[in-house]
Amino acid sequence: MSLPDFKVQPQLFGIYGPAGLELAPEDRYRLFAEKIYPLLVGARPELEKCYCEENGRPSVEPVLVLGVTLWQFVEKVPDREAVERLRYPLGWKYALNHEMNEPVFDSTVLVRFRGKLLEHEQGRLLFERVLKGLQDAGLVPRKYKQRLDSSHVLGMIAKMSRLECVRETIRLALRELDLILGEGERPEDWEVLWERYVESKLDYKTPGVELKNKMQQAGEDIQRLRKWLEGQKEKQEVIEQAAQVKLLDRVFEEQYAVQEAEAIAVRREEPVGAVKNPHDPDVQWAAKGQGKSKKEFEGYKVQVAETVNGEPVEKGEPAKNFLTAVSIQRATESDEAGRQQVLEEQGEMGLERPEVEYVDGAYVSAKEIVKVEEEGRQLMGPAQPAPSPRNKGFSAEAFEVVVEERKALCPGGKQSTQCSRLEEEKTGKVSYRFEWSWECQDCPLRNQCVGEGQKHRSLVVGEHHSVLQKRRQEMKTPEFKEAMRNRNAIEGTQSELVRAHGARRARYRGLGKVRLQFYLIGAACNVKRWLRRVSWEIKRATQRDSCALASC
Repeated sequence: MSLPDFKVQPQLFGIYGPAGLELAPEDRYRLFAEKIYPLLVGARPELEKCYCEENGRPSVEPVLVLGVTLWQFVEKVPDREAVERLRYPLGWKYALNHEMNEPVFDSTVLVRFRGKLLEHEQGRLLFERVLKGLQDAGLVPRKYKQRLDSSHVLGMIAKMSRLECVRETIRLALRELDLILGEGERPEDWEVLWERYVESKLDYKTPGVELKNKMQQAGEDIQRLRKWLEGQKEKQEVIEQAAQVKLLDRVFEEQYAVQEAEAIAVRREEPVGAVKNPHDPDVQWAAKGQGKSKKEFEGYKVQVAETVNGEPVEKGEPAKNFLTAVSIQRATESDEAGRQQVLEEQGEMGLERPEVEYVDGAYVSAKEIVKVEEEGRQLMGPAQPAPSPRNKGFSAEAFEVVVEERKALCPGGKQSTQCSRLEEEKTGKVSYRFEWSWECQDCPLRNQCVGEGQKHRSLVVGEHHSVLQKRRQEMKTPEFKEAMRNRNAIEGTQSELVRAHGARRARYRGLGKVRLQFYLIGAACNVKRWLRRVSWEIKRATQRDSCALASC
């Protein structure tokens, strides 16, 4: 589709004219038109890459569609309602420079527009533009501090058992093959497979023994179908491009093991990252937290970072904290990997790395503390507690270890006699083992330190154990506890994203689409905070002027 001519200025007698809408200076629609709409106009050169210059009928103005997309996430409304709000209330028209009698577009335009953003790798465009506007306004400084936390996102799928997942995967593959293969090109048992998996469904009253037999039968059917497809040389190129057939191969490998004589057996456990629903293969099972607070979910994980403004605020003053990242990752990936992803995305958007990062223990490791300190920054967060010994005795925290000098002092005050450097061949991880070869024989603390069957005590610590020891000691100080209060507000931000923007559940399927959803959520959250801040400043200035006039 080609691009239409863009109208920057409104008509003389539109909703902006003398007989048009009159809004208060602090009204959010007026502020949006003044602060945010110019940012959308500035994004038009990037949006032009998603369209042809002179090919086909003119499309809907992309700046308008981008604005409607932003507003629907600001007010948490679906596509159809977003278009209705553009048609009737004057607020959206005022904010987006939309004329009174100008026709609106169909709601499917929003779907195609999001597809264009993904296709041309412009999913982060809106979030990036709003963040750049905040930087230009001085609300996000060049050197800043930030807090970071993760939360779970439920996938837009129905929960399935392993058998249901396998059968649904077969059904989707058969429907796809039905479009690829001609009438005489199908396997001999095609009708049987079609009746078994496409036209039939599982009965919830089916006994457990029969369900196990169906699971075994499904694996055998997949194996026969795969062998038959391998022999179709003429259609091989088309079959290799079939997405559902590829997914069928993946599900088979995750759920079944091929034994001797090509017999198959159902795996006792699914591997990490296994497909939970073929309608969204990117959804993964994961657990967040420990103990009673442990949450199991099927979906994704989002990393949320926001600036930390340490300046005191007046009563009723909105905080000057804004989101600098809303990064989606797979559910099984670690928070450490998520933090690195956040820093990389911030670098791509032109942000410098934060001077201080306030995080929880899931992000903190000795290696990361050392790395951040070498960069002249700080990683503020609690270190993980030392692991308990296998046998009853003193943990590593009871020993004074100086890895740099290859020395360690036990709780009995005796120095280690040996130190060995250990390096894992696969990972390259370095650790050190300290031993007390003869010092433990007559030690009064032997029963509390040396386990049964051991001649003497040994201790294995990481390469940066001294750094961890230092952090664990800092955690007990009032200064550290006071500094970590800067992280607490991130929980409120997560709650805001869930309640006001629907961040707990994915609106779309697929990692790319969910990533786009959260970029839009992040942009909407920043816009709301920005407008709230500007509105408060206008009201405060008005009150100050009124007080000055009254005193005169």
